[in-house]
Amino acid sequence: MSMLVIPIALLVVLGSLLALAETAVTRISPSHAAALEEQGRRNAALLDKLASDPARYLNAVYLAAVLAQNGSAILVAILAERYFGHLGITLASVAFTLGYFVVVDAMSKTFAILHSDRVALALAPFVWVVGRSLALPTRLLIGLANVLLPGKGLKSGPFVTQAEIRSMAEVGHQEGSIKEHEKDIIHSVFEFGGRVVSEVMVPRPDIIAVELSASLHAATDLMVQHGVTRVPAYRDDLDRTEGIVHAKDVLEVLHLDRPQTLLANLLRPVRFVPESKRLADLLREMQAEKFHMAMVTDEFGLVAGLVTLEDLLEELVGQIRDEHDDEPSDIVALGNGRHRVNAALPIAELNEAIGGELPHENWNTVGGLVYGLAGNIPAEGEGVELGPYRFTVEKLQGRRIMTVLVERVAELAPEPPDAA
Repeated sequence: MSMLVIPIALLVVLGSLLALAETAVTRISPSHAAALEEQGRRNAALLDKLASDPARYLNAVYLAAVLAQNGSAILVAILAERYFGHLGITLASVAFTLGYFVVVDAMSKTFAILHSDRVALALAPFVWVVGRSLALPTRLLIGLANVLLPGKGLKSGPFVTQAEIRSMAEVGHQEGSIKEHEKDIIHSVFEFGGRVVSEVMVPRPDIIAVELSASLHAATDLMVQHGVTRVPAYRDDLDRTEGIVHAKDVLEVLHLDRPQTLLANLLRPVRFVPESKRLADLLREMQAEKFHMAMVTDEFGLVAGLVTLEDLLEELVGQIRDEHDDEPSDIVALGNGRHRVNAALPIAELNEAIGGELPHENWNTVGGLVYGLAGNIPAEGEGVELGPYRFTVEKLQGRRIMTVLVERVAELAPEPPDAA
C-alpha cells in the first residue's frame, strides 16, 4: 500500500479536529465561557480568551480546514491516478468528497453540537495553537480579499462576531427596517445562548409542589390557588420528587367520580437537570422529548429549583402573561428617592428602573446583593449601603428576603423640623 495513505488519513483526522473545534468554539459565548471558568473547568480560562476574540482564532481554523481538505483531496487524486489511471481520479475524487462530508462535516460537527462544552474545553489549546501559527498568513489573505472585494470588506474576515450582529440590529432599528421587539429578540437570542438554568429557575423556596399523600381535591385546590396546571409531587421532601401531576389527569379522574384515586397513580415522569445546564440545550431537549417542566439539582444532587418551558421562552420573547396573571409589582415607587423592591428582581432591571449603576457581576438579584453585602442573614429592618444607595430588609419569610426598601440616600429630603 502506498505511503500516501498515511498523510491522507492524518489530514482527514486534522480536518475532523478542525471541524469539531470550529463548531464547538463558535457556540460558546463570552458569558458562557466566563461561567465555565467560574466552575473551575480545565482550559476554561483559555476558552474565555478565545471567546472574547473569536475572529482572530477561528479565521485561522477556517484556513487550516481548507488546507486539510484540499491537501487530502490532492493526495487521493495522486493515489488514484497511480493505481487506476485518469478515470480513477474522477471516481476516487467523488467517493472521497462524499466520505469526507460524512466523516468530517456531518459526524464531527454533529458531535460538537451535542457536546459543545466538552469539545470546546478539550480543543481550546489546539485552537489557540492553530490561531497563533497561522495568524500572519490569515491576516494577509483576508487583507488580499478585502482589496479585491468591492467596498471596504471586513477587517475580521468572513467571521461576523456577536457584537457586529448586535450593532447591525441597532442600526437597522434606527433606520426603521427592524422593529423594536425584533431588535430585542435578536439581543435575547445571543444572551440566551450563554445563560444557564440557575439564572432563570424558580428557586426552591418558591416551588409550588404537592405531597404524594394529599388527596385529589387538595391537589386541585393547590393548582387553582396558584393558577398552575402542573406541580411536582414529592414524598416527605422535595429532594424525593417522584413525578409531575397534571391538572388534566386529576380533573379527568374527578370527572369519573373516583376521588379516592391516589396521586401516585397519576404521576407523569419527572426530569432532573443540573443548574449549570445551558438554556439552549434544555430547550432543545424539551422540544425533542416533549416535556414542559424539570427539577433543577445542585452539585450535590439536591433540588435547587424548578424550570419550565415558559421560563425559557420568556428569556427569548419577554414576559408571557395570560388573563389570569396579575400585573407585576416588582418595583413600587414610594417617592422621595425610595422604592420598594421584590428581592428576586434582577439587579439589571433595578438599574434600568432607577437609573443606577449597581454592580451585577457577583450578584444576580437584589436579595443576593443584600446577602452579599451583609455577610449573613439580615433581620427585618436591618440595612446595608453601597455607594449612594441604602438597602433595608422590609420583609423576611423564614431565612429568605422577600422585599427590600431601596433608598438613594443623597436624594432623601430632610424631615421637617418639629414645631416649636
